[in-house]
Amino acid sequence: MGKAKNKYRHIEKKMLSFFRENPGKEYNYKQIAAVLNMRDTRGRNELIKFLNLNVASKQLLSPSKGKYTLAVTKKQYHQGILDVTSSGRGFVICEDLEQDISIPKNGINKAFNGDLVEVYCYKRKKNGSIEGEIVNIIERKKTTFVGVLQIEKNYAFVLTRGARMYTDFFIDKKQLTPDYKDGDKVLVRFDEWPKRAESPLGTLIENFGSPGETATEMHAILSDYGLPLRFPEEVEAAAAEIDQSITEEEIKKRRDFRKVLTFTIDPKTAKDFDDALSFQILGEDLYEVGIHIADVSHYVQPGNILDQEALDRATSVYLVDRVVPMLPEVLSNRVCSLRPHEEKYTFSAVFQINKKGTIKKEWFGRTVIYSNHRFAYEEAQDIIETQSPVVSKKHSLRNGSYRVDEATFNAITTLDKIAKNLRKDRMKNGAISFDRVEVNFNLKDDNTPESVFFKSSKDANKLIEEFMLLANKQVARFAGKRDKPLAMVYRIHDEPDPDKLNNLQTVVAGFGYQLNLKTKNVSQSINKLLLDTQGKQEQNMIDTLTIRCMSKAEYTTQNIGHYGLAFDYYAHFTSPIRRYPDVMVHRLLAQHLNKEKWPSIDLIEEASAHSSQREQLATKAERDSIKFMQIKFMENHIGEEFDGVISGVTDRGIYVEIIENKCEGMIRIKDVPGDYFFFDERNHALIGERTKKIYQLGDLVKVTVAKADLIKRHLDFTMVQEDQ
Repeated sequence: MGKAKNKYRHIEKKMLSFFRENPGKEYNYKQIAAVLNMRDTRGRNELIKFLNLNVASKQLLSPSKGKYTLAVTKKQYHQGILDVTSSGRGFVICEDLEQDISIPKNGINKAFNGDLVEVYCYKRKKNGSIEGEIVNIIERKKTTFVGVLQIEKNYAFVLTRGARMYTDFFIDKKQLTPDYKDGDKVLVRFDEWPKRAESPLGTLIENFGSPGETATEMHAILSDYGLPLRFPEEVEAAAAEIDQSITEEEIKKRRDFRKVLTFTIDPKTAKDFDDALSFQILGEDLYEVGIHIADVSHYVQPGNILDQEALDRATSVYLVDRVVPMLPEVLSNRVCSLRPHEEKYTFSAVFQINKKGTIKKEWFGRTVIYSNHRFAYEEAQDIIETQSPVVSKKHSLRNGSYRVDEATFNAITTLDKIAKNLRKDRMKNGAISFDRVEVNFNLKDDNTPESVFFKSSKDANKLIEEFMLLANKQVARFAGKRDKPLAMVYRIHDEPDPDKLNNLQTVVAGFGYQLNLKTKNVSQSINKLLLDTQGKQEQNMIDTLTIRCMSKAEYTTQNIGHYGLAFDYYAHFTSPIRRYPDVMVHRLLAQHLNKEKWPSIDLIEEASAHSSQREQLATKAERDSIKFMQIKFMENHIGEEFDGVISGVTDRGIYVEIIENKCEGMIRIKDVPGDYFFFDERNHALIGERTKKIYQLGDLVKVTVAKADLIKRHLDFTMVQEDQ
């Protein structure tokens, strides 16, 4: 009997899975046996036994003799998004339940991470948790996957297994042209997963090349997140046909700023210039500041092929070695870009303002400008720091040092003073200041990293930032701050997660810092924490932990304000070349100014939600590209020692960030020397069982680079033992 039980026990699970996938339908035992491919008499007898046992336990019903159906209530079926963990289990996140449904490995039933699925809940545990089984895949989140091609004699596989992917793809050898070689990194399309097949069947779509090569990995990163590599030919053709001329007929419809001093301030390497500032003195302590934004909506009309492509992309993607633009280059770098010494159509927010940053009058509308100067941030910073009109050779975009005229010098220095007052007011109102150091790379001709450098925000960056924030805020207020608000795409940011803030409070207390969560203005306490840690070795770690407490900013037509900026109204108006929500804001603002009817709110909300989702994917891709470049850089430093700070502690080991270059790697828990260590989750620490030695967040350690894995994008460190 024991042997029979072991041999046939799996029948019951398969049988119940079949009923759950077909609720409301009746079957006899012969039909079930055929589905389960059971032909032996002993097996059929076991099946009948399991059917009757489950009728007795009320899992199944027998509405008539010999017929069986699932005993089910609507409450047992739910829809949600599958989240696959690194252990292979899953959780389904359902909007109609307060808790997630736990899915064991054998209950995932060929669904992939991120899929929209239907779940049958079959067990509620004593602790209140719910366990379930996926019975239907409603919608695949993605149908293309990146992996490494493994060619066998009569078939091939694309190896895609990873932290959230539990299977590889079977490839028919007929697909293998001479262009595909064993070990290549490829893109595979999911075709189907037959019932009795161990692996899904796939079709090879693209060969990226040899793993570890910069171009290969960057293409793979984009494809992994479903981000486009290139524009379709018909989109490029439509962009090439655009009329680039500035006509007198169109100028007459616009406010003319061509004779007003106007300039751009951007990074040295910028090719697309979204925004320009104009400046003129109106009287004593009264200035007119124009914030002029590329008028993309003049060229990209709703519903045309360029608009459809821009909406689909929703954002430009900035990888370390390349930009994947939202608009074709002819638009992003030429037609719309506010290049120096060229007339351009713009959409503008114009303010009469004093040095304190008090707005006396505002105007919004379409304009035409002529940019007199193109400054790099370094050039403008040189003028601000030295309070001199001479830009030094060191910071100049030209061949040598040069002098700006008096009007331009006065414009930059006055705008800097106004910007500092605007920023001071924002901080006073509770805005959170993340002055994070950004990791950048000096690249060789082949786009491999030569060195790492850090970029921080200086006065020139903050000057542009404050005036862009001002325009974004005032455009949003124009639409929203009225008895009957007008349609608008807002950039919202909810309050931080209280549980995460409590956790942050515990962590920073271990470093001697305070975070007061009882005050009415928690943001000011957060700012004090960020200020207190500036320049300290633990700054980057505490900045990162604080950011993780914050809600994700997103686009929506429903305004709740922006917590991080301390604005009641906020929209994105200033970057339509690289963000689709800004294009929508321009169109809506034009319709409101012209008193025209705006589109369906539902359509605007749908485009806003899509833009939020695409932005999150782009951010992940950008982070992955930085991680790859860091590992590529560390390939040349295997065996070298570095000083680091513990940036994370898990049950698998310690994450360490190297102080001099911000590259992060891991020391596995089994490799921590001197003792057997266990994970103390509450205190984010590893503790030695015998020695009681503690490794926790923020501790300084010395590490050796053991391995740089470009394929998995992972650095392995070993700890340098302290002298005894």
